[in-house]
Amino acid sequence: MLVKNMTFHMCVKNIPKKGDEKTMNKTSTNRGLIVLLAGLGVNLMLGTLYAWGVIAKALRAEFGWTALQTQIPYMVACALFAFSMIPGGKSQDRFGPKPVIMVSAILAGVGLIFSGYLLTLPALIIGFGLIFGMAMGLGYSAPTPAAIKWFHPTKKGIISGIVVSGFGLAPVYVAPLTTYLLDNFGIAKTFYFLGAGFLAGIMILAQLISNPPAGYKPAEPTDAASKNKPKIVAEDWDWKEMIKTKQFFMVWTIFAFGTFAGLLVIGQLSAIGIEQAGIGNAFSLTILYAIANAGGRILWGIISDKIGTKKSMVSMYVIQVIAFLVMQYLTTPLALMAGIASVGFTFGGMLTVFPSITAGYYGMKNFGMNYGLVITAWGIGGVFGPLVGGIVRDVTGTYTVSYLISAALSVLGVIISMKLAAPDAKPASIADPTPKIN
Repeated sequence: MLVKNMTFHMCVKNIPKKGDEKTMNKTSTNRGLIVLLAGLGVNLMLGTLYAWGVIAKALRAEFGWTALQTQIPYMVACALFAFSMIPGGKSQDRFGPKPVIMVSAILAGVGLIFSGYLLTLPALIIGFGLIFGMAMGLGYSAPTPAAIKWFHPTKKGIISGIVVSGFGLAPVYVAPLTTYLLDNFGIAKTFYFLGAGFLAGIMILAQLISNPPAGYKPAEPTDAASKNKPKIVAEDWDWKEMIKTKQFFMVWTIFAFGTFAGLLVIGQLSAIGIEQAGIGNAFSLTILYAIANAGGRILWGIISDKIGTKKSMVSMYVIQVIAFLVMQYLTTPLALMAGIASVGFTFGGMLTVFPSITAGYYGMKNFGMNYGLVITAWGIGGVFGPLVGGIVRDVTGTYTVSYLISAALSVLGVIISMKLAAPDAKPASIADPTPKIN
């Protein structure tokens, strides 16, 4: 009897009081916000990729490189960015985000400094393409899964959108900063400054990013809409199970199509602005694209949480079809800016919706590895989009054919998106809020 009473009192003592629960939830929310903002900061530094158009313009002016030559390091960086997310995601699932991001910081510094030291096409392919590309993939793969795990599943769209918005927003400061450094210090020292700065900055932010402790459950949302919304709990799939589903191949294909269209434009924004509409500022379109890209990541995250990922993707591809069909006729600065902003807005949204749909279809347990495989589509689109853009520009002197190809791929994106549905091999189930009694 005495043992039973002691056991009872110990159990009662260990039950969290209402005030304690509120304190724990507040502490967890604050910790989650720190991880969210630190992840945003990491992506702000790694998003140098989207300012490549400024560097490409300088290489053409100073060394006489062709449009195709300037796109080769960029294409390699895109490919490595995507494919290194597979080991990055797997490492994040196994070791946590911090060590992965620290390795990313070192590679970013080494890659950029090496690029500036030699300043040849092979050196930029190795330094910017291979090494910095791998830095981006590792660094990008870790913050988003960590941040999503700190918040309730009904918020995965907006949380994902905020973290990845840093990557899209980066050119807002990187493009003018890079232009200033190029004008005052030359190409070599520009790479040195960027490499040293990003190495230090990413290394510091890595210390603030971690997964929640084992057994952690995020606080329930307080808003009525989310509270009354049925909670769909997807079973956790590993990557071997995921790639056997038709949904994986559908998602991968439309991701590749959307990336082809978006990165075709990003890689040559400065040249497009000058040649098509007489926009003289090298980085003005880059900044505009970045703002639209970052805004799209956040807004489409909110939209997808409200209307679902399928409707969101259909809407984005419809906008892209229209934008690319009219792009060749946008020959005034304001008109071209509107077209570029539309593409940036939808392309940014894809980088939010695709991780969200991966988590929704295949669960969070193996999200790092699973999304690492999905985003290889980004690498394929990142290779062939700039490649086609560079070849078409060198051969025809315009980007018209590239725009039409992108429009056609976007049409296919609309069609495939409309056929998407959650995989049925492991159907999601409605979560039962009633505790089960064993």
